Amino acid sequence: MIVTTTEEIPGHEIIEILGLVRGNTVRARHLGRDILAGLRNVVGGEIKEYTEMLSKAREEALQRMVAEASGLGADAVVGVRFATSQTMAGAAEILAYGTAVKLGKKG
Repeated sequence: MIVTTTEEIPGHEIIEILGLVRGNTVRARHLGRDILAGLRNVVGGEIKEYTEMLSKAREEALQRMVAEASGLGADAVVGVRFATSQTMAGAAEILAYGTAVKLGKKG
């Protein structure tokens, strides 16, 4: 499955738009991570515990989006974007979304 932020894929043409697909996950902070993050906040630098957590959350949301596109029979997802929102104190949703399409060869 081709996944891209662009609206076109070189060498291919979009022959059918299957619709919007999305994948999301909600992640909450963890007390142990919060303590380590608080200490890092005092001395400065990257808060690796949160970087890792959000990276895994983005990947999970992306894979869920791809699974939805596969279920529609898509060859690709174009115009992929990520969004995040706070759902409650200490928890955030990561959303991946794009347009599922069928592809044909150009020319």
